[in-house]
Amino acid sequence: MIDVIIAGCGPTGLMLACELRLHGIDVLVLDREAEPTRIVRSLGLHARSIEIMDQRGLLERFLENGTQHPLNGFFAAIPAPAPPKDLDTAHGYVLGIPQTVTERLLTERAAELDVGIRRGHAVVGLEQDDDGVTVELAEGTRLRSRYLVGCDGGRSTVRKLLGIGFPGEPSRVDTLIGEMELTAPPETLAAVTAEVRRTQLRFGAMPLPGGVHRVIVPADDVAEDRSAPPTLDEFAARLQAVAGTDFGVHSPRWLSRFGDATRQAERYRSGRVLLAGDAAHIHPPTGGQGLNLGLQDAVNLGWKLAAEVAARAPEGLLDSYASERHPVAAAVLVNTRAQMQLMSLEPGPQAVRGLISELMAFEEVNRYLTEKIIAIGIRYDVGQDDRSHDLLGRRLRDVHLDERGHLYGLMHVGRGLLLDRTGWLSVVGWADRVDHVVDGSDELDVPAVLLRPDGHVVWVGDDQDGLDAVLPRWFGASATTGAARQHDHRDGVAAAGPARRR
Repeated sequence: MIDVIIAGCGPTGLMLACELRLHGIDVLVLDREAEPTRIVRSLGLHARSIEIMDQRGLLERFLENGTQHPLNGFFAAIPAPAPPKDLDTAHGYVLGIPQTVTERLLTERAAELDVGIRRGHAVVGLEQDDDGVTVELAEGTRLRSRYLVGCDGGRSTVRKLLGIGFPGEPSRVDTLIGEMELTAPPETLAAVTAEVRRTQLRFGAMPLPGGVHRVIVPADDVAEDRSAPPTLDEFAARLQAVAGTDFGVHSPRWLSRFGDATRQAERYRSGRVLLAGDAAHIHPPTGGQGLNLGLQDAVNLGWKLAAEVAARAPEGLLDSYASERHPVAAAVLVNTRAQMQLMSLEPGPQAVRGLISELMAFEEVNRYLTEKIIAIGIRYDVGQDDRSHDLLGRRLRDVHLDERGHLYGLMHVGRGLLLDRTGWLSVVGWADRVDHVVDGSDELDVPAVLLRPDGHVVWVGDDQDGLDAVLPRWFGASATTGAARQHDHRDGVAAAGPARRR
């Protein structure tokens, strides 16, 4: 029996597979398509996703394949000054990187971790019982796993097979997108684009390597068959209608469309089957949040599902995935709806856009809206009095340590971590799940913090009894009973070694 089957080999499914393998979980990823997609729907990673890559030791390979851009103009494409330099992140930029490259890099990482990937295998049925899930593939093969996770996109087969509702609002407008060659000279393209974008923000023609352009233009109406790509003739007609020229478009690499539907699954879990990424939520692409939201789902779910499979998860841990991530996605749906309204050409929304543009000149407003987009302001309910310390429930930014470089460099194996400035605390009963680092930092004015594998703070203090009360809530029962407590690894990091394989 396979530990976990993941349906969908996009960024969410790949990231989840990598997270599970860090904990030695046997994973198989299935995808209905025989080859990776060529369609580039996402063009970048925001700060929280960049932090995640840093936490897992992947950031350098992403930086080598991307371009850093300033953090401004991402909320409803409203021109605004760059946000304050003291944002609570060490990565105050947007990393421009096509979705296809992100998928390639994560696929390479999955191969390094021995993730099984089978392309061209569509899930068409599932049955579950108390012991596991039986997955039926289109060719008639039946596979058995302990858990199944649907990361198979907005039209998720897994979600439909479960009968989970997907309420929300249907698309009201469609946008055509594609990569193609143009015959228009660059100066004509630049002049027309600048003029059209004075009013129509869902329009653009971005040059790409290889002599092609990424072209975006509003569609004439909402397509009945959303799976059918537009034709080149449709593109040319819409460019002519919106811009007065079709720029001589020809030789498309790929053509697609997207809408502004906002929907969210009623539940993220049904027994041994869970949903993540677009299978759990869809929304307009304003602000570039979709891929990032899915990556962050995966990192929240991975360590929790791994603990459940390994039979060491405390009660309620796996259910906390939905209780934490559902509100986050709901908030993204709200802010993307608002952004779409602000991009409307109607007089009312344009009046509101003007007012918001004025307000964004205030540093506090600019910071607030920026943090919404880049997801560094998220705070989970970690079951304590959040008023006792502002760090509780929040992810901890990367901080420089006095002796051991930077914090995220100690989180590559995906375990919990106690960052201890006191030297007298201990995680002896949880040393197989939590690393203990005794070190200081000028950037962290607390005695000690306990971090979950996803980097969120679940305890702050210097009291051993208080720490012992919190550790079981997130990491399960202590491995020691009745043993005399001793200080463990007071001189550094608990030896983690390679991920244990089942």
